[in-house]
Parts: sequence; structure tokens; C-alpha cells
Amino acid sequence: MPSLKEVRNRITSVNSTQQITKAMKMVSAAKLRRAQDRAMKIRPYAEKLNGILLNISASLENVSDNIFAEERELKHLLIVVVTSDRGLAGAFNSNIVKTVVALTEEKYPELAATNKIEYLCIGKKGAEAFTKKGSNVNLDYQTLFLDLNFNTARGASEYVMNAFLEGKYDRVEVVYNEFKNVATQLIRIEQFLPIQSEKLTAGAASTTEIDFIFEPSKEEIVKELIPKSLKIQFYKYLLESNASEHGARMTAMDKATENAKEMLKALKLTYNRSRQAAITKEILEIVGGAEALSN
Repeated sequence: MPSLKEVRNRITSVNSTQQITKAMKMVSAAKLRRAQDRAMKIRPYAEKLNGILLNISASLENVSDNIFAEERELKHLLIVVVTSDRGLAGAFNSNIVKTVVALTEEKYPELAATNKIEYLCIGKKGAEAFTKKGSNVNLDYQTLFLDLNFNTARGASEYVMNAFLEGKYDRVEVVYNEFKNVATQLIRIEQFLPIQSEKLTAGAASTTEIDFIFEPSKEEIVKELIPKSLKIQFYKYLLESNASEHGARMTAMDKATENAKEMLKALKLTYNRSRQAAITKEILEIVGGAEALSN
């Protein structure tokens, strides 16, 4: 049985940890409200923009002629890995890393073997993980979450789009956490570029073509809408991941606080038992000494 001093020290340590986890839970809850609000607001905008694009694209003859929908032989792949800058968020970051590793091993084993896969890491945790693995990592945007807004996200999305147009990458995949609720985050793997032709033609059968008057032409509108839609979609990925991070951290800190509470109960019980055992031992020594004197 541990000594009373050891148990007291552990109780003090767990108490301090509980206060820290409780404070972090409250901070994450406050940040979550703002992040969730931003993620919820961009969803209808992104969906409406995409709906307009589908409506116009459905009436075009050659949607596949768009440069962002050009299918090429896959020689170089870019994977955008969206994680967080800090830990203490449960399995939020490790699940993303595991998903990316599984994606490369199962879907792109030949590219992985020839080191033709580059990782654009947004978030320090993903950058650290793939740097340790010795992968080909782009660290230009790893600190993007320090000042997350549309302008900073646009810089990253424009880099990806320009690199695709220049032929540096033949395909771009994005792996991120989609926010569902505080306790649930869904890992998504999205093909960002090239735009899959079925996405541009999806809904053509179910969309009722309305006789709009276009100024300028349909082709020009689509040409302007697709890059804008891609930038909005990229920004949406980051907002979803940001909200998911705070939700995951809040849940993790809540569980840690509850675990500390249970541990404190067990330690206090152990402390009382040790104290009772020490008192009983002292009483027995006193009684034994008194009996020895009487004899």
C-alpha cells in the first residue's frame, strides 16, 4: 500500500490536471461556437454556387473542355492533408494521418514507391507526422490556421490550381474532417482536381433548364464560376476541419476531466484506507507496548 505522502502528491497532481482540462474544455467550447457558425454559414453558399454551376453546365455541349476538368495520365499526385496545429484533441490528427497512409498504400502504391506523391500539409501536426516519415512535404501553408480567413485560404487554393494547370500535379486529393456534431467528425477524401465530369453533368437529368438570358455567354460564366467555386470549396474544407478540431478537443477534454474526477475518488479512497491502516498500526503498537509494561 502506498504511503500517505505519495497518495497526497498524486491527489494534488490529478487536481491540477483536472483544472487544466476543465479550462481547456471551456476555451474549446467558446471557440467551437464561432467555428461552427462559420462552417454552417458557408455550406448553403457553397451548395448554391455549385447548384448554379450545375444548372448552367447541364446546358453546355462540351463541359469537359474546361481546363480544370482535364483528365491526364497520373504521374504526380498532390494530397492536401488538413490537420490541426495543436494536439490534445483525441484521435483527430492521428486518424487523418492513418487515412492518408492507407489511401497511398491501397490506391496509389506505385506512386508511393517511386516518391511521386507530395503532401501539402495545412496544420503543424500533419506536417510533423509526414516529415518524420521522410515524405515529400510542402510546408508553405502549414501555419494557415493561425489566421484562417478567405484571403489566406485563397492563397493556398490558387497555388494548388495553378500547379495543376502548369502540369506539376495530375491529380489533387484533399483529406479532412467534416464537422457533424460536437462528438462526431467524419473523415472525407475529396478529389479536388481534376473536377470529375460527373460532378459537372450531375443533375442534368433532374434539373429543369430555365430559359435565362446570359450576359456574357454561358461559357464565359462557367469559366469564371469554376475557379470561384473551387476556392470556396477549398475554404469550406478548412472551416469544416477547424470546427471539427474544436469539437474533438472539447470532447477529449471533457472525457479527461471526467477521468480525473474518477481517479480522484479512487485516490481519496486509497488515502483513507492508508490513513486508517496507519492509525490501526499505531493503536496496536500502543496497546502492545502498554501490555508489555504491565507484564
